[in-house]
Amino acid sequence: MAAAEAPPLVEGGLESNRHAAWMTPEDAALAEALLAEGQGHLFQRWPAPGTADADKQRMLAQLRHLDTSYAGGLRQYIQNARRLLHESKEGVNPFEGCVPSVPEGEKLDFGSERFRELERAGVKAAGGCAFVLVAGGLGERLGYSGIKVAFPVESASGRPFLQLYVEHLLALGAKAGRALPLAIMTSDDTHQRTLDLLERHAYFGAAPGQVTLIKQEKVACLADNDAHLALLESDPFQVQTKPHGHGDVHMLLHSTGLADKWLAEGFNWICFFQDTNGLVFRALPAAIGVSEAHDYDVNSLAVPRKAKEAIGAITKLTYPDGRNITINVEYNQLDPLLRATVSPEGEVNDGNGFSPYPGNINQLVLKLSTYCGELARHGGVIAEFVNPKYRDASRDAFKSSTRLECMMQDFAKNLPEGTRVGFTVVNQVWAAYSPVKNSPADAAAKWADGNPSHSATAAELDWYMCNCKMLQALGARVDGPAPAPEFNGLKGLELWPRVTWSPLWATCWDDVEAHVTAAGLHVGADATLVINAPDATIRSLDLQRGALVIDGGSASGSGDGAAAAGAPAAEAGSAATAAAAAAAPAVVVEGVTVDNAGWEWRPLPPDEACAEEEYIRGFRVVRNETMTLP
Repeated sequence: MAAAEAPPLVEGGLESNRHAAWMTPEDAALAEALLAEGQGHLFQRWPAPGTADADKQRMLAQLRHLDTSYAGGLRQYIQNARRLLHESKEGVNPFEGCVPSVPEGEKLDFGSERFRELERAGVKAAGGCAFVLVAGGLGERLGYSGIKVAFPVESASGRPFLQLYVEHLLALGAKAGRALPLAIMTSDDTHQRTLDLLERHAYFGAAPGQVTLIKQEKVACLADNDAHLALLESDPFQVQTKPHGHGDVHMLLHSTGLADKWLAEGFNWICFFQDTNGLVFRALPAAIGVSEAHDYDVNSLAVPRKAKEAIGAITKLTYPDGRNITINVEYNQLDPLLRATVSPEGEVNDGNGFSPYPGNINQLVLKLSTYCGELARHGGVIAEFVNPKYRDASRDAFKSSTRLECMMQDFAKNLPEGTRVGFTVVNQVWAAYSPVKNSPADAAAKWADGNPSHSATAAELDWYMCNCKMLQALGARVDGPAPAPEFNGLKGLELWPRVTWSPLWATCWDDVEAHVTAAGLHVGADATLVINAPDATIRSLDLQRGALVIDGGSASGSGDGAAAAGAPAAEAGSAATAAAAAAAPAVVVEGVTVDNAGWEWRPLPPDEACAEEEYIRGFRVVRNETMTLP
């Protein structure tokens, strides 16, 4: 219950319970501190001693936990909240007086000579990289009952996001001859399920100790502009809590000592990425190469954005006193700043049809020595914000409780003058960013309004398109695309041949080129190619129509393959370790022709029973016939 709506004081309260046997000195001190911050409503409904004592102790235990899990404790949280809520109500612009300009950075065409040069350098430098996956959210917005990292990247292989990411690190680590560490930030909602997923599948081949889970805590919700902590309406002995935001990852890397440990072990870079953008490793090695080339302390992997598009922009801000920082600025802040300082037209597109300010996608490459130095200076505590939903224009009351939040990318706000901050843009969005975020209904609405759907449907189709265009650019003949059927109300999509491979087979352009004789490869428009064998080499393959799965062994000749209706191409949980990959027999595909009934990406009729993943994508893969090699 919100503080402003608390009932009149009843017999009991904190005063009559102050000397109860179960009230420890620590609890009493915390309660007094909260009273000093105007939080007396928390104890207002406490009955006299002897009644609901277990509930009172439960509440005090929660308050202790909230106090110890926030830097500076609950008093600091309340004071920060009161200040930020006041600024929000008054409409204070934190960038008042700043002049925006375009920061330095690189804009790259996917697969260009410059891109491949930087990717090559980045793959080499990746041997000195630690990686951090931010995975604290459930799939509720997506309409998925599981954790998002367990959702399949695409339907042809069934490989979940977490397996894809681990296999990329195994592949990059194999090139460097060392295990590359991965930290996964979880939450109360995802921690155990993430651990279960890893243990169920032997960490997808990662070495013992290579993957570390770090769990973020929640923060108290706020009921009003005076920063009264909000109680649950159904339980007056429990404070409402919500996630603090993915910015907590910095504090966790500091408090656990992981960042310092990696630095001591000789790692030079730390890469942060989000949970459901399968394309991130198509672009991340090149971004690492850009960081090496420009000696950036902070490098944001970004994408082109239209002027005024609802995505944050990487922007250099110069303050009236001459100081400048390069940070993410929200789109609804950037345009007014430009109108007030640079141009009365505000943000406009350039000659290429895009804003000169790159779009932030929360994928970062940081120099580890700089990062650890900053963590030591401020403990990983970064700038917070509050975003209350007000009932009306008076801004006097909220529609529902709010809380303080922090964002991973706002780490750059704390950096001292002279820190080198830049960006890496991949001009082809489909090669770097196609996240799985929205439910089918929300995705269809966004698509109808002319915006990216950020759906599981589009992400899967973008994955196939990216792989096909890589093969085409190397000289292979890849037919298509064909117009896709309408999936979940998404019209006008393209369906490329369903080509997918394990990162253990290829994690960069050079790997693909080394494994494929492009002039000898043809993939038909209605074909599916799944490559799971790490050492497969394709010398001559005419995949005219149908499905081919390359699992292992050596193959030559032609045939229609064995029927495998309803059987998945690869178990989602299967993963090859680096050692197993090295020991696997070489697979040579030569003189092979495939022409079979293949697999269909069939739209789901309304109300048809289906798996949850099929419903979210809007189609079912019907496996009519498959050739499997060997």
